[in-house]
Parts: sequence; C-alpha cells; structure tokens
Amino acid sequence: MKLRFKIPLVVLGLLTGANTFGAINPALPSIFIAGDSTAADGIPDAIGWGRPFPGYFDTSKINVMNEARGGRSSRTFVTEGLWDKLLADVKPGDYVLIQFGHNDGAEMNGETIARGSLPGLGDESQEIDNRVTKQHETVHTFGWYMRKMISETKAKGATPILFSLTVRNIWKDGRVERGSGQYGEWTRELGKTENTAFVDLTNLVADRYEQMGETAVAAMFPKDHTHTGPDGADLNARFVIAGLKALRENAIIRNFSAAGRAIEISPSTFVALPKLKLPPASAREDFMRWLNLPDPADPALPDLFLVGDSTVRNGRGDGIDGLGQWGWGDPLAAYFDPAKINLVNRAVGGTGARTFMAQGYWDHVVALLKPGDIVIVQFGHNDNGPMAPLHGVGAETEDRVVAGKTETIHTWGWYMRKYVADARAKGAVPVICTLIPRNIWENGRIARQHDSHADWARAVAKAESVPLLDLNELIAQRYDPLGEEKVTALFADKRVHTSKEGAEINAEIVVSALAKLPKNPVAPYLRPTPASVW
Repeated sequence: MKLRFKIPLVVLGLLTGANTFGAINPALPSIFIAGDSTAADGIPDAIGWGRPFPGYFDTSKINVMNEARGGRSSRTFVTEGLWDKLLADVKPGDYVLIQFGHNDGAEMNGETIARGSLPGLGDESQEIDNRVTKQHETVHTFGWYMRKMISETKAKGATPILFSLTVRNIWKDGRVERGSGQYGEWTRELGKTENTAFVDLTNLVADRYEQMGETAVAAMFPKDHTHTGPDGADLNARFVIAGLKALRENAIIRNFSAAGRAIEISPSTFVALPKLKLPPASAREDFMRWLNLPDPADPALPDLFLVGDSTVRNGRGDGIDGLGQWGWGDPLAAYFDPAKINLVNRAVGGTGARTFMAQGYWDHVVALLKPGDIVIVQFGHNDNGPMAPLHGVGAETEDRVVAGKTETIHTWGWYMRKYVADARAKGAVPVICTLIPRNIWENGRIARQHDSHADWARAVAKAESVPLLDLNELIAQRYDPLGEEKVTALFADKRVHTSKEGAEINAEIVVSALAKLPKNPVAPYLRPTPASVW
C-alpha cells in the first residue's frame, strides 16, 4: 500500500496550494482529480469541490484521490510534473476527472506568473525562456495539454472524464457568467473529438445559481468571486456526482455512499436536482456521445436496431467500465454481414420499457427508422420500483409526479405495444424478446419468470401478432444442464450481467431463435459463418 504523508491543511495550502492525501489501496479502483484551486482541498474560505467529494463515495470500495493543485493551468499541471505524479498511480479500471481553464488565460511568460497556455485546440506552439522557472520551454495550446492527459489516461487502461469550469460569482443583468473565456466549449469539443466523457458542470451550476439569485449565491463566495466556501464547494461536488451518475459508469455508481446515492438526476438531460431549468440541448448530445450509441453505418442499407437495457448493451458497449460486463447485442454483430445490413445497438443500461421512452432514447431510434428495418426489443430487468410501469398489459393508468412534473404512467404492456406500433408506423418489423434469465437457481434449475415481464412480453407478442424470441426460457434451457457452477462463470457479476462468454452464448441463442421463426426477418442478412467481433 502506497502512503502519502499528511501535512496540516492550512500550512500545506498556504505554502503550495496542494491537497492532503490519504493512502491508496491498490486492491481498489481509484478516482483521481486533476484540476486547479476550484477543485483542490484549498484553504479556509477558498474550498474546491474536491474536498467534500469523497463523502459521496464508500471509500472502503474505491479510492478518491484529489490531486488538484491551486494556481495551476493545464500547462503548469503538466510542466511541473504534477500530471506525471498522478499518472504513476493510475491503473486499469481507474477514473481521472480533468478540469482546467481558470488559469489558462493568465500571462504566458510574465515576471511573476508564467502559466497561460496558447488559446484553442490546435497544434500551435511557441518557444519561450520562462522568466519564472529560468528554463527554456515549448508552450502548447490548451487543447494540446488536455489531449495529452486524455490519451495518457486511456493508455493506462483508465477512463478520463472531462468537466467544464466551475462558475464564478460574476453577474450582469441578472445572469451569471457562464465560463471564463472559451475553455468550457473547448473542453466540450475535446469530448467529441477524443470520444471522451464530458460533463457540462458550468451550465448545471449556472442554472442553479440563477435559480437561487445573486444575493444567495454571494454568500457562497466569502473570499473572492472565484473560490467558494463550504456550501458552494458542496453544491459543486453534488453536481459533479450528478454528472457521473448521468454517465452511467457502473464502476463509479456502485461505489457511492448513501449520500451519493441520494442525489437524484435525469440522465438524459444532466439535470441533477428537481425543477432545475434545463441547460442547452447539447447536454443530451454529450450523453448520447459518451454512451457511444451507434448510428447506421451505411444509410443505403436496411437497419437492425436493438432496443433494451444493459443485458443487451452494457455501458458503452466496449467493456470500458472494467467490470467485464457485456450484453448479447455486442457479439450479435458477428452473425451479420455489414455489407448487407447495419446492426445498430441502441440499448441503454439502466433503462426500462417506460424510461427508454421517457428519457428520449426511443425517439432517437424512431427518427432513424425506415421501411424494411427491423427492431428487436427486450425489457424487464429495470421495470420494478416506484417509477416503473404499472403491472400487466392492460389499459390502466396512474398519474405520478416524476422530476417535478405529473406524468401519466401506463402498464408495461402498453409501452411494449407502443414500441410495436411506432415501429410498424415507420414500415419496420418489430420483434419482442422476453428478458434473459438471471443467475438464480431453484431446485437445480434456473428460475423462470411467472406472472411478470416474461409472461407479459409473450402476451403482447401474441395479441399484436409480433415475432417472439422467448429468451427467458431458451437461455434457461441452455443453462440448466450446465449446472450452477459453470453458469455462474458466465456472469460478470453475481446474477444479472454476463461476461463476454456468456454474452456470446446468448447471442447464439438469439440467432437460433430468429431462425426458428415462421418467417425470419433477418435471414437475408446473415453471414455463412460468424465472424470475430472482439
């Protein structure tokens, strides 16, 4: 175990602006924070969001290492060796939260301050003799330093997550400043070009500040217009947590403390607290991009859309969360000829029959549908709890307050019928699946669902004359003779999410079930033999 010796906070902060560090447990995943004073532990009356941040995690399950340093820019965090020091501790499965910009607009080579980076995202550079360090230096753009941190994090098998700036207490005509310079927009653009998670912290916090009003916000800035006191730091930390939740990074979400779990969000809009005015529509685009949801590769070809939850597509569909969890939709691509059909896996982890619609994911699929396309739908794993659909397949409704708004909730079967109707209205062929079975055993056999989502899927398919893939039964039939020990090895967690091998078995069963339909809608698009997709 690697130890970092602690120095009293006030002394350390006054001398260097650095943070205090605890011990890194190498057996646990870690979250590292790379940033400036608005994230650093700070000093009295100038506290960054990184100080309250660990309280939202169960630190017996995950290390939270705040290595943000006051006064640093993206450039000086690199040139002073702080980045290399942080990176030395990063291992596969870790996360690095990166937030810079407040100091990047400072003097590039002043007599007392030499920390500014060149503006923009390009590859421009400038040679200087640094007046502060007395060393020759090549100064790069803000984007160059950020890309360095992103690429080196990924090279270590870890996940970088970008954040736009915290909000300064600067107001004009009742509106608060939204970002110092263009650093937030540049960071957003880096998220796009580097295929890296981006959380628009600036707009989230600015919306909340404007909701609170200028007087109330001023009380959270006791020292100056940039640095928050304890209340402001905690507000920022809560929105950072909300952003992480919105990304649905399983390895992070599973390590929240009770306080972290209590923060409510709407993942499709990055809204962290009820009744919050929505940030720009680009927030949804950022979330969709982070999930790496694919578009049809060739618009001239028919499409096979997969709609469902994490048992169909886990996270970004690339095992990035380090947990080895895969949905059956990923290896399904091996069975299809990409020269004949686009396989478009639009399943989103954590969604159910209602929430996939309510959060806008189905609208995105419908917008892409065209005659001749095929839509395979599987839900049920996340359709329980207070916000779930009503039980059954009937026409009953119930009005509930969801995120501050009244919503009419229908039965599970109603939502499934809507998937069918919407697909058919666009000339597409819908196919319904029963949910895959969990690794739960009863009397030596995999437990089947009764009087629940599997039966409801069968009922909807029959009533609507829709092809049915009864995965709940077919996969269970494959599992039963294997026995509990061998089946458990096919799961990446205890009972819900499969490993690569388990996902491959399920994909094979999906194709086999399609082939047994009276009319197999995918028959013209299959390969003679499966190809490797890994």
